[in-house]
Amino acid sequence: MSGRRIGALLLRHLFVWRRNWQSLTELFYWPLVDVLVFGFLSTYLTQRAPVPFIVGLLLGALILWDVFFRVQMGITVSFLTEMWSRNLLNLFTSPLSLSEFLVALMLFGLVKIAVSASLMVAVAWALYRFNLFTLGFALVPLVVAVVLFAWAVGTLVMGILLRYGLAAETLAWSLAFLFQPFGAVFFPMSVYASWLQRVLWALPLPHVFEGMRAVLRSGQLPTHHVVWAFGLDLLYLALAFTFFGLMFQSALRQGSLLKAHD
Repeated sequence: MSGRRIGALLLRHLFVWRRNWQSLTELFYWPLVDVLVFGFLSTYLTQRAPVPFIVGLLLGALILWDVFFRVQMGITVSFLTEMWSRNLLNLFTSPLSLSEFLVALMLFGLVKIAVSASLMVAVAWALYRFNLFTLGFALVPLVVAVVLFAWAVGTLVMGILLRYGLAAETLAWSLAFLFQPFGAVFFPMSVYASWLQRVLWALPLPHVFEGMRAVLRSGQLPTHHVVWAFGLDLLYLALAFTFFGLMFQSALRQGSLLKAHD
């Protein structure tokens, strides 16, 4: 694996990103609007019926959710950029390996979320006096677990795009939101029916957000949530990488890489 090739592809996407006003709007505008809406909502709820930690519960969940969504988007939209510009064939006829390609897109997703998350954390503190860093060191495994699952979902979407082309491009924006109502993002697992809880515990996100709420309530991060989140992340990453590799090999055999933009 070559760091120079990874860096070159990462630099390409950074240049494209810097010159794309639509991408910059998506990076700053929507995160800011989200923080304002949930911040004012939490303020209203606190005034009407005080709920302990309501500001932290909503804004903390929002920021972690945005990490998941933006990292996943960073991967899939970058892949779509290569499809729209008909550049996939050029990339894969170069010495660039599949693993280097994936690593570059994953790193680009991290760059994007570093920018938007910094904005959200700053606005949450300035307007609502919520400091995400009150989670302490527990924040590190929670963020890492969210990022790993975002990589898995993003890689899955790229595999689907290789298989079905731009007919499936809407998944780059929509698939992540399927996990929001079933990831216990803004409410506890207890709101689900017992049979549904047993199903949803097979996803990493409920473990992450239940862990975050536990830290806000007690200051302690339950170890079992961390273990389950990372174990499931590794499982889904392995499955996603395998699926993407199979779709890539299928595209090579069928010559569909030439028409992946159609």
